[in-house]
Amino acid sequence: MRSRGRGALWVAARKVRPSSRACLTGSCSRRATSGDMIEVSTKSGCRMTSYSIADLDNRLTPSELMPVMFVGHGNPMHAISDNDYTRTWTRLGQQLPVAQTIVVVSAHWLTPGATHITDAPKNPIIYDFGGFPDELSRVRYDSVGDTDVARLLARQLVEYEAELDKQWGLDHGTWSILKFLAPAPEVPVLQISIDYSMPLPKLYELYGRLRAMRRRGVIFIGSGNIVHALGRAKWHGGGAWDWAQQFDADTAAALQERQVGKLLDPYGTWAEARIAVPTDDHYRPMVAALSLLEDNEQISFFNDSIDMGSIGMRSFVTV
Repeated sequence: MRSRGRGALWVAARKVRPSSRACLTGSCSRRATSGDMIEVSTKSGCRMTSYSIADLDNRLTPSELMPVMFVGHGNPMHAISDNDYTRTWTRLGQQLPVAQTIVVVSAHWLTPGATHITDAPKNPIIYDFGGFPDELSRVRYDSVGDTDVARLLARQLVEYEAELDKQWGLDHGTWSILKFLAPAPEVPVLQISIDYSMPLPKLYELYGRLRAMRRRGVIFIGSGNIVHALGRAKWHGGGAWDWAQQFDADTAAALQERQVGKLLDPYGTWAEARIAVPTDDHYRPMVAALSLLEDNEQISFFNDSIDMGSIGMRSFVTV
């Protein structure tokens, strides 16, 4: 998506269209099945290999309830900036409990018609943008993945035929915030893609299947922006548009009151939604985070402002 001004190309989201169920381009496609085993198809002749669920269950130990966050990641330049947003991310990261795994749903990994889970021992970093200073493309975040946890996630999503993906890494929706939230990448990090063809209520149901893993040491993060009208951004400064402020306030109230039905039907609920959310790729990670909350669980907002006039940075974390 081309920005208005500065000649920059800011990629709002990358859509990856899956091929056949058997093999993804250039990698193995792995699919969980129900029962006592997980079957994995490999690229070399699509041979099926089975993994014991009992063995995988030993990978994560029971824990206290881990937090869920939704983080408004905004402009990629935040990754190399010292500002109120990034300082808040740093402070929050210092307060988080020690996780066994971090799982991120980023607005920048869209897989229409499928749900993918990263499945590599080391995460390549993806610079999915252009037109920014070279410094941004030199940022490193050398994290590891966890293939066992990837299979556990896939098992929880077995009826959605989630696929394991060795090609994807960490896009800027993930590394630009983890650089501050978890600057020493010692904990494995995985990403789960967004099926962009799936209606929001179904998406809410899908990610909600992972809620129990919060008691197995997993911190879940949705990374996007509730208000994301990049085409109306004020690149040279200026206050927030009235419609952006209104939509931000309305969705914040709905989040506080857990009005899930309204949040899953933004276009039918709020007149400003068509302007504030012209495409819902950045809205969907909020739905993922919302689905992972337990009944009556409270949230606390942070970074609750509008950047560049039309990019909502409002974020929340469970308390």
